[in-house]
Amino acid sequence: MFFFSPIYAVVVAPNFVAMNLTIRNTAGAIKHQAVALRNGADLSTFYKCSFEGYQDTLYAHSLRQFYRECDVYGTVDFIFGNAATVLQNCNLYPRLPMSGQFNAITAQGRTDSGQNTGTSIQKCNIRAADDLAASNGTTVTYLGRPWKEYSRTVYMQSFMDSLIAPKGWSVWSGDFALNTSYYAEFNNSGPGSDTSKRVTWPGFHVINETDAVSFTVSGFIVGDAWLNQTGVAYDAGL
Repeated sequence: MFFFSPIYAVVVAPNFVAMNLTIRNTAGAIKHQAVALRNGADLSTFYKCSFEGYQDTLYAHSLRQFYRECDVYGTVDFIFGNAATVLQNCNLYPRLPMSGQFNAITAQGRTDSGQNTGTSIQKCNIRAADDLAASNGTTVTYLGRPWKEYSRTVYMQSFMDSLIAPKGWSVWSGDFALNTSYYAEFNNSGPGSDTSKRVTWPGFHVINETDAVSFTVSGFIVGDAWLNQTGVAYDAGL
């Protein structure tokens, strides 16, 4: 099942595959939350698609999801939800938010330490969208913040341009989830990837290859057979 509303597109059917599709929410930054796609489809795959919005662009709601060679544009928490999600070889484009706002690329919503959910961002490129690049440079952009208590997000083998704040990660509210969340970085590159000034929360980690394997396609969403059936090229491991 795949349908549109005036607000966003919704996907719920298992094994859904989309290719070369643009989903855009035109509400603009002034409307605050403006989801482009809400995905709750198990074993769903998006290939060479573009998701365009401002706040809360891509709602990876639940179950297992894979995004390959996609573009995602947004501002506040623009990849969020509680699915087991891998974005691979994608382009993430933080945009210019409203005055006084900052950008947070992710806001993952794991609510229990036993859930096998999280956001894995592998071999992606993170660069400013044109409007942000042309601005006065005062917008702060973070890799993510903890929407829920056990929020889990990993960036690995990705290029991070200079727009990423040196501390990397932002709080949600006070010290909420700083001890229980899991944020990790592995073998990233670019001027925004330096981890020497990252947050010192107990939940932040610079991990090694052994740990990073757990967040690959094979290790995290167990999808080799399913992806082979879709015909979408992918990297199973590191």
